[in-house]
Amino acid sequence: MIKRIDNYFEFSKANTSIRTEVLAGITTFMTMAYILAVNPNILSNTGMSRDALFTTTALASFLVTMIMAFWAKLPFALAPGMGLNAFLPLQ
Repeated sequence: MIKRIDNYFEFSKANTSIRTEVLAGITTFMTMAYILAVNPNILSNTGMSRDALFTTTALASFLVTMIMAFWAKLPFALAPGMGLNAFLPLQ
């Protein structure tokens, strides 16, 4: 199983290991986790449901990160940006 994962993601070519990549993924998640709190909090000021915004932010982040991992085979985590939040009108 581990050999198949290594072959798919070509860890040996990149001179890395599954352990290193898992630790890097956990570290990346911890540095990006703030978006799960901040983005729904800002957008809820427009009248949208905070719970729905949290779920949407989490699902969108998960989906695009998985696409980047399994289709592009690149170790990039993606999440909605907060720059465009400034364009939404506040109630």
